Amino acid sequence: MSKIKIGVIFGGMSTEHDVSIVSGTSVAKKLDINKYDIFPIYIDTDGKWYKCTDISKEYQVGDKIENIQIIENVNNYLSELDVLFPVLHGLYGEDGTIQGLFELLKIPYVGCKVLASSIAMDKVYAKIIFDKARIKQAKYEYIRKNNEEYIYVDNEFNEKRFKIEDICKIIEKKLNYPMFVKPSNSGSSVGVNKANNITELKNYIEYASKYDNKILIEENLIGKEIECSVLGNEDVKASCLGEITPAENFYTFDAKYKNAQSKLTIPAKLNEELSNKVRATAIKAFKAIDGKGFARVDFFVNEETNDIYINEINTLPGFTEISMYPKLWEQSGLEYSKLLDELIKLAL
Repeated sequence: MSKIKIGVIFGGMSTEHDVSIVSGTSVAKKLDINKYDIFPIYIDTDGKWYKCTDISKEYQVGDKIENIQIIENVNNYLSELDVLFPVLHGLYGEDGTIQGLFELLKIPYVGCKVLASSIAMDKVYAKIIFDKARIKQAKYEYIRKNNEEYIYVDNEFNEKRFKIEDICKIIEKKLNYPMFVKPSNSGSSVGVNKANNITELKNYIEYASKYDNKILIEENLIGKEIECSVLGNEDVKASCLGEITPAENFYTFDAKYKNAQSKLTIPAKLNEELSNKVRATAIKAFKAIDGKGFARVDFFVNEETNDIYINEINTLPGFTEISMYPKLWEQSGLEYSKLLDELIKLAL
């Protein structure tokens, strides 16, 4: 029987380009060469596409990709493949953009479709879906930047323009410090900060607006940071849970990828009843956004009150060998290479 031709796509134009290189090369190297012909494909930060002739190097976050050749006609090159496996974190890869290209080319691909990808990438609109699904989450406020002005958007989507100082005063009345300021479309905690007073709030809103014109401000939640991997199209399964203990005061980019003091505990130390509720909520949230294939769902869990709050869904989570998504499935009895097989079956 002929092998399945798989294109593994990584890099990309987002702020998570370097992380994507590590995830993508890891996936390509772990695919079973007896089952698949593997075509590693790199997209640079300018959006140019390359085929990789050798990915044997062990890449670390920050390494530049080596041994690449430009692809002259991307559509023709992709059309020769049987399945595409995007491992592109962030904008232009996780937000439905590249999924739309695959749909137009009519090529099966791993992971969520256009709608789920775009919803999950946009934190504000994901919150609206979770509200509808009655899934608990942090209280939040939403503002937009338009040129040099800021627009406050209330919970009925009425808009009013204010100076940033006045918006900060409105938010102070709605939420308590500390509060998190996040670009709506960003991943790996890029552009995210924790404000403890009105001066920091103003500065962090201005900083977040460098990454996206939509900005989310959330209350601080007390609880364990818990993650769950989900897998499936209609018959969705949830893994065991993992717990994160950040090395810093929250799970920043550096805490995720550069600080060895951040700890992952698998399985998480939660009682069975609460664990089962988290897993059920992860599946519900995944289905609420019309998820397909796989995702990692992140929560805050307060053991004292038994409250479960969803933080976000990552439709293309990190996929290095030490990343939470594959490690949770490994602990649940599905090792890395078999997990990749399962994802490809779901794509087909």
